[in-house]
Amino acid sequence: MSWIDQYKSKIVPLEDAVSVVKSGDRIFSSANAATPLLTMNALAKRANELTNVEINHLLLMGEDPLTKPGMENHFHHNSLFVGPGDRPSIAEGVSDYVPVHLSDVPGLFRAGYISLDAAFIHVSPPDAHGFMSLGVECASTKAAAETAKIVVAQVNERMPRTLGDVFVHISRVHKIVECSEPLLELKPGIANEIEERIADFIAPMIEDGSTLQLGIGGIPDAVLGRIEGKQHLGIHTEMISDGVMKAVESGIITSLNKTLHPGKVVTTFVMGSQNLYDYVNNNPLFEVHPCDYTNNPFIIAQNEKMVAINSSIEVDISGQVCSDSIGTKIYSGFGGQVDFIRGAAYSKGGKPIIALPSTTKNGEFSKIVPRLRTGAGVVTTRADVHYVVTEYGVASLHGKNIHQRAEALIAIAHPKFRAELENYLRTMHRAV
Repeated sequence: MSWIDQYKSKIVPLEDAVSVVKSGDRIFSSANAATPLLTMNALAKRANELTNVEINHLLLMGEDPLTKPGMENHFHHNSLFVGPGDRPSIAEGVSDYVPVHLSDVPGLFRAGYISLDAAFIHVSPPDAHGFMSLGVECASTKAAAETAKIVVAQVNERMPRTLGDVFVHISRVHKIVECSEPLLELKPGIANEIEERIADFIAPMIEDGSTLQLGIGGIPDAVLGRIEGKQHLGIHTEMISDGVMKAVESGIITSLNKTLHPGKVVTTFVMGSQNLYDYVNNNPLFEVHPCDYTNNPFIIAQNEKMVAINSSIEVDISGQVCSDSIGTKIYSGFGGQVDFIRGAAYSKGGKPIIALPSTTKNGEFSKIVPRLRTGAGVVTTRADVHYVVTEYGVASLHGKNIHQRAEALIAIAHPKFRAELENYLRTMHRAV
C-alpha cells in the first residue's frame, strides 16, 4: 500500500481519534505552540467514560480543558514542565510534577520509565514521501511518537514544515484528524526599565563569534536589542522567539562561524507570532531537533563561546538557584536551565549566566536572599553557577569561596536589602 493510501485509510472523525484512550491509560500530548487543543477538547468530552487517565506533557499553552472543575477523577497531569494551565491543579495536589532536565525527557519514554499507551501529536501535512513535520515543537514529541503504543496525529495544514530531525512517517501513525487551526501564539513582551538595565550588563559579555541560548521574556529580547554591531553571532537554543527572527533579519545572527552546525540556527521548539511560524516554514536556516540533542550539555559545549542566559525565582548568597518553585509551590520546571548552564561552562570561552531582577515586581522582597525559602528546590547548584546578573551589576562566582560569593552577590542586590544580607553574612555565613 502506498503512503497516500495509508494516509487516507487512517483519517477518522475527531470522536473516533480520541476513542483510543481507556481508563487508566498513560498518554502524551504535544505542548508549547503545538498543544493539540482540538484533540484535547474532544478527549475532555469523554470525561464521564474515563477514570484515572494520566497526561504527560511539557508546557501546555491555551486553556486546559482537562483540569476544569469536575475533571479530578478522570484526568491527572504528570507534568514535565508546569505552566498556567496545570499549575493550579498541581498546587491542589490533583496533578503531579516531575523534576527533570529537559535533555532527559525523551529518555524517560525510550527507557520505559514512562511507558505511553497513546501519544497525541500535532504535525504538518505529509510531504511527497509521507513524512510529517512536528513543526513548531519537537522536544520530546518525537520520542513519544516513536515509543507510544498508539499515535494520534492532529494534521494541521497551518503547521509549518520545519526541517531537521523532526519528521514522523505516516506508517508510524494509527489515526489522523485533519484540521486547519491557527497555532497558539506568544505575544512578544516589552522589556521594562529593570530588564533593560540587566541587558546593559549582559551585552558586553557577548563577544564576536559567540553562540547564544536565550529563553522567554523581556531580558532575552532586551539583550537581542543591544548586540547590534557584534560579528558572527550564532544560535543554539531550546526556543526560537520573534526576537531571534528579527536579529536574523537584521544580520546580527548569521551562525556562519559556529563551531557546531555552522550556518544553522538550532532549536527544539519555536514559540511566538504567526509571522515567526511563517518565517521558519521550509526555511533551511533553521534546524529543529529533539531536546535530548539540543539540550545535551556535551553537544552544547561543542559551540565555542557559548553564552547561556537563564532566569530564576531567587538566588541565595552562596549561589544556589531556585527556578521551579516559590517555596513548596511548584511554579514551572527545570526545563533546560541546567543543560545550558553546564554546556556553556564546558564550552571553550563559554559564559553561563543567571539573570534576574534584584527584587520582586513590587519591590517588596529581595530575589537575592540569605537562604532559599523553606521547601524551595535547588535547580542549578552553586557549583554550576558562574555569573549572576541583576540591574546592579555582574557577580562572577566561579572559583570563589562561600564568603567571596556572598560578597559578590550582596554587591548586586537591591541597596535597600544589602545591610540585611551583610548582617546575615557576618553572623551566619558559616551555616550557608
